[in-house]
Amino acid sequence: MKKNRFVNIRISSLCVLCALCVSISAQQWKSVANGIEYAEVTREFTGKAVKINLLRLDLRKVRLDVHRAHDKAIGTETTSSIANRYRGVAAINAGFFRLDTSPFLGDPVGLLMIDGDLISEPVNERIQLIINNRPAQTDVFMARSSISKSLRLGNETFKVSGINRERKTDELVIYTPRFGKTSLTGNDGIELVIVRGNIFSVNLGVGNSAIPANGYVVSASGTMRGALEPIVRKEAAVTLVRDWLNLPPDFLKDRAKLDVVTGVPQLIKNGRIDITWEHEKASKAFVETRHPRTAVAKLKDGKFLMLTADGRSEASAGLDLYDLAGYLLELGAVEAMNLDGGGSTTMFLDGKVVNRPSDPTGERKVSDVLLVTPRGKNVRRLR
Repeated sequence: MKKNRFVNIRISSLCVLCALCVSISAQQWKSVANGIEYAEVTREFTGKAVKINLLRLDLRKVRLDVHRAHDKAIGTETTSSIANRYRGVAAINAGFFRLDTSPFLGDPVGLLMIDGDLISEPVNERIQLIINNRPAQTDVFMARSSISKSLRLGNETFKVSGINRERKTDELVIYTPRFGKTSLTGNDGIELVIVRGNIFSVNLGVGNSAIPANGYVVSASGTMRGALEPIVRKEAAVTLVRDWLNLPPDFLKDRAKLDVVTGVPQLIKNGRIDITWEHEKASKAFVETRHPRTAVAKLKDGKFLMLTADGRSEASAGLDLYDLAGYLLELGAVEAMNLDGGGSTTMFLDGKVVNRPSDPTGERKVSDVLLVTPRGKNVRRLR
């Protein structure tokens, strides 16, 4: 009960503060390209200065795209490197990812989709930014959409545990060409190599199968191997089935073109602060501790906001998520969500990094980015 009272008092105080604050003046916004405005702001939050970089976008004049490090399902690359490869005018780091020294470094945490290609599955009902690049404008939607995937083998249906990630005990995982050349699995499972909807080969007790360019690998371990193994026949038809919930009808029509990236947590919903960290299984310390932050918001005037706040230095102390949500509300946000922050926080603009990443070595390699390009420009690469 004390915790809820603290949150309510904190949010109420922020709302009062926001009502008294003056928004960024027109003089501080600088037009850097058609449909792209930029501002640098230094503000005091709870007695400490914070340097904030802002991009305000007219989505009728620019488009947003999610891009992966090296265009693969795993691995990392700096925000500036990805932006330069795609000749982007601006970019920020985006989703959370696995950060370790394993072969699965860069594995996205949560739903990631590029051009309708599912790269990673949802986790913990975390908030997502869903992007639909229509011919005349880009539409964005923040939601907790759900994609369930199942494998039909003959007359049997099996739930898919994951996409393009480390296979754990009692799981069935799908590996697509975006993952790499092989599945990186051990020899304790069964793997079906699928080409054009047919079983090309069955590897029993042999892992690390080659992933075909025109297909995928089904890898099962433990109880899922036990269920799959008795019914595998090379002549059996194989189908992957996808069910997608919590998307608006007009987005559902364009599923093959959608980009999706996951953050945590939601910050603002329907013009009110609503920080859903408990629902999304984040930690209290993650919310209340000052860190470098990256966030996005839909504004009441229809524009789209991208924000980085530097931290972990004397010059800029970072933000907790209550201060971040309050500041976004002040700027006119009606929907907002937090993206990966800390050492990942990076803003690229006009050929250079304009914020101060907090890692001692400088810009951190990340999993994926949100890229801004002029509308009409084809930014996709052939794979």
